[in-house]
Amino acid sequence: MSSPLMKTLAAACILALPAAAQARNVSLTTTLKNYGGDGAYLAVYLTDASGAYVRTLWVAGGKAKYYKHLSAWNRMSAGDKQRLQGVTGASVGAGRSLEVTAELADALIDAGYEIRIDAAAEDMRDSPSELRIPLTTDNGGKTHPGKQYVQSLRFDLQ
Repeated sequence: MSSPLMKTLAAACILALPAAAQARNVSLTTTLKNYGGDGAYLAVYLTDASGAYVRTLWVAGGKAKYYKHLSAWNRMSAGDKQRLQGVTGASVGAGRSLEVTAELADALIDAGYEIRIDAAAEDMRDSPSELRIPLTTDNGGKTHPGKQYVQSLRFDLQ
């Protein structure tokens, strides 16, 4: 088997067998800038060390017809039939915060994985790869700035 396939299978096993591995909750707080537009759509997702999509953590915005504007996430997660199960909610208004908690295997932390956010707002520019933060112990508890719509992201390992 090819190396990328082996990495994908390994990541799938880690995510599929949480009872076999220690896991912890990761709480994410994303605060948006006051950008002067309608509510933003956000895709919060996890990628592995090679940059391949692993899992969707949250999608803010309920109308699937707008997901094409979350282009990096939409392209990368297109083959994931489970990508939206239990991980969707309303869009996030300018200047407001989104708080999400996800359970992640300890093996993903400090192993090259990244938390990524794509963002889009109606009648404004899309912002794929708005944020890319390595999922490391050192990055936990710190505030990380966004580019266009996101003021900051903070994740805490619990």
